[in-house]
Amino acid sequence: FDEEEEKIWMICRLIPFVEMRTNIIELAPKGTGKTYVYSQLSKYGWLVSGGSITRAKLFYDIARKRPGLVSRYDYVALDEIHTISFPDEEEMKGALKGYLETGEYRVGDQKGIGEAGIVILGNIPIEYQNEKEFFFKSFDIDHPLRESAVLDRFHGFIKGWKLPKVREGMKASGYALNVEYFTEILHTLRKELHYRFIVDELLEYPKDSYVRDIEAIKRLCTALMKLFFPHVSSKDDLDLEEFEKYCLNLALEMRGTIKTQLNMMDREYSPYL
Repeated sequence: FDEEEEKIWMICRLIPFVEMRTNIIELAPKGTGKTYVYSQLSKYGWLVSGGSITRAKLFYDIARKRPGLVSRYDYVALDEIHTISFPDEEEMKGALKGYLETGEYRVGDQKGIGEAGIVILGNIPIEYQNEKEFFFKSFDIDHPLRESAVLDRFHGFIKGWKLPKVREGMKASGYALNVEYFTEILHTLRKELHYRFIVDELLEYPKDSYVRDIEAIKRLCTALMKLFFPHVSSKDDLDLEEFEKYCLNLALEMRGTIKTQLNMMDREYSPYL
C-alpha cells in the first residue's frame, strides 16, 4: 500500500470478523479485493455471490428444520448486491429489518438468534464515487437498500474507492501469520467483552443523540479497538489520541456516511451525527 489510509480501510474490512452482528456496506470499484477478503480469509464467514437468496436460506428453513446462514457463521456477505434477487421483496425487507436491529428472526413459529453480521458488497460506477452523490441511485427502486428503514440499521459504510486495485507489487514476501491461525484469533476476539466496557467508559454524547447512531459508533469503535489495540485490558492502556485517530474518527466517518445517504433518501433523517 502506498499510504496509511489505504491500509486502514483494508483493516476496516475485518470489522465483521471480530464483532458480533456488526453490519457493513462496502461499495467499491472492481479489482480492489473485497470478494477475496470475505470469501477466502475465514472459514467462519459465508459469501453469497449473485443469484437468489431466500428467507429460508438466510434465516430458517422450515421444510428442512435447519437454521440459516446467520446462525451458522460469523458474517454473511452478499456480494454483487446489484445482481442478487429476493423472491419475495417485502418478506425479505421485514425479516432483514428485524434481524439487523436485534439479531433475532421469526420464520413461521420458529424464533431464533444469530450472531452473524450482514455485509453488503457491490461495485460502484466512477461517477458515484463522491460523498455528495447518492450511492444507491443505480439500484432498482424496490431494492431493500433503497428503503431508509433498512439502510439505517447498517452500522457503517466502507468507501471502497479509497482502496487501490490489487497489483502484483502488493503481494507480501517474508514471514507472516498463517491465515488459519490469524482468523482463529479474530474469531476468538468476538467473545471478548471488556473492549466494549472500555468504549462505554471513554465515550460521552449528548442526551438527545439518536440511539442507532450511538450503538453503531460504539460497536465500530469496539471492533476497531480489537483490531488496532488488541492488547488493552483497561482504558489506562490506551493512548487517547491514538484511540481517537484509529477508532473514534473512523467510526464517526463510517456511520456519518450512512447518515448522509439516509438524508438523500429520506429528508426525515438528519445528515448530521
